[in-house]
Amino acid sequence: MTTIDTPARPAALGDGTVGTFVARAADWATSTDHKKIGRLYAVTGLLAAVAVAVIGALLGLERTDDSGNVLDGGALLQLFQLHRIGLVFAMAIPVTLGVAIAIAPMQVGARAMAFPRLALTGFYSWLGGITLTIVALAANGGVGGGDAQMVDLFLAGLGLTILGLLASAASVATTVLTTRAPGVTLRRVPFMTWSALVQSLALLVALPVMFGAIVLLFVDTRNAGLAFGGPEAIGDWISMFWSQPMTYIYALPALGLLAETLPVAFGRRHPLRQVVFAGLGLVAVGAFAGVAQQQRFGVDFSAEGADVVQQAVIALFFYGLPLLGAVVVLALGAIVAKPEGDRVTPKISAGLLFGVVSTLMILAGAAGSLLAAIDDLELAGTVFEEAAAVYVTYGALLGGLGALVFWAPKLWGIQVADRKVLPLAGLGLIATVAASLPHYIAGFTDQPAAAGIYDGDGASTILNGIVLVGHALMALTVLATLGAIASSRSDDAVEANPVGGHTLEWTIASPAPADNFEALPTVSSAEPELDNLAGTEGSPS
Repeated sequence: MTTIDTPARPAALGDGTVGTFVARAADWATSTDHKKIGRLYAVTGLLAAVAVAVIGALLGLERTDDSGNVLDGGALLQLFQLHRIGLVFAMAIPVTLGVAIAIAPMQVGARAMAFPRLALTGFYSWLGGITLTIVALAANGGVGGGDAQMVDLFLAGLGLTILGLLASAASVATTVLTTRAPGVTLRRVPFMTWSALVQSLALLVALPVMFGAIVLLFVDTRNAGLAFGGPEAIGDWISMFWSQPMTYIYALPALGLLAETLPVAFGRRHPLRQVVFAGLGLVAVGAFAGVAQQQRFGVDFSAEGADVVQQAVIALFFYGLPLLGAVVVLALGAIVAKPEGDRVTPKISAGLLFGVVSTLMILAGAAGSLLAAIDDLELAGTVFEEAAAVYVTYGALLGGLGALVFWAPKLWGIQVADRKVLPLAGLGLIATVAASLPHYIAGFTDQPAAAGIYDGDGASTILNGIVLVGHALMALTVLATLGAIASSRSDDAVEANPVGGHTLEWTIASPAPADNFEALPTVSSAEPELDNLAGTEGSPS
């Protein structure tokens, strides 16, 4: 039995009739083409991102009013949960995982994805699960929910969501590990594919722990919460999966985008590929927080000497190593940009700018999480942690947007003009900073987390108002980027490699055929297309 099912080519679909529309919809709904499955994930996640950003703006509006009368108080807790869970399970993971599904098989020279029907089933399971979760929260379910049946539905929806993501992650990991073309060793896989592999393996390690906890909580809530505390205690057992450092692994492909696009901008090979691989691997250390089922690893510097050292080592492992990994990826970009011989004028593409912005935002969130681990600062229980989560997840979102723009020739057969989307990367930067930095500041003034209202002076109202604007701007950024992609359709054929890419996917036609390659390619370096462009033999690794 093979892990690959070669996608069947669809029959002619007619001339624009209703039957044609139904046939096209059926083709998409049952497709085993990984590029279509990836786009289903990513675009659905982007639409969910708009809704999540709107919810964030509503919460910001609530926090600008000291009386707390903007939104219905009974629904405020559920709305807050919807925002936090949505940032991760409706937005960050599906967008980045969708990019991985769409791009990784082409980058490793595979003609199809491993277990494509499993990946498609994963998409439908994720979509059904997140829908049930939203319905349950809207009907007074979730953490602390007052309707027992909706609490059960909330847990069931989250469980189905996790199963779907695990199925798709397994397909990605199997693809990278087993379907590489001759010569594509693990030392030669592109940075985006490596980040997708690391993310998928991290999800396969951590998410089963969450699923197991959900099963136990489901049984517990049906037995009066005797063991785990009932609905009010659900968050104590699973909220670490939408908090730091777990969120770092959801953002890994955004770091892969930067590492992928920077050498392309300068038209040269990355001199320290394996060090970048190690940096991306360090980010995945955050997954062990979920395995350990710990939300915070704090350091109390007022404790006795040995206790401080023990706490600091643990906190640096979970928060410091992922931050170090992201810093390594960014810092090594400076080596690529360093002039060698004749100065090269880089081509600043939208994909590169999105990659830089997303990496900086992820770094800001990781640095904030490390700071929040210092108990002496008394940031626990404030909006500081929420701000760090927004930094990381919005960073992941911006990375996904950049990847879709960069690989648009392969996915849609279009080239999105940089003049359309370069300003949107800047807008995304402003949106993320506005939605996060004020809450960093408010954390030091003890603004409570969750749905609490800060009953303070006018300064807190201004800070929360800026957060409101930031979330609204992020919704605008996503919609504008989708609009730029949709409006870039042209009758003119797009070149196979219009961006000067270095890896295998740029050797095939745009848009990529259903089965990617006519025959399995054989490569002798990590940058086969760069070898073709330069007319030289590549390096062995």
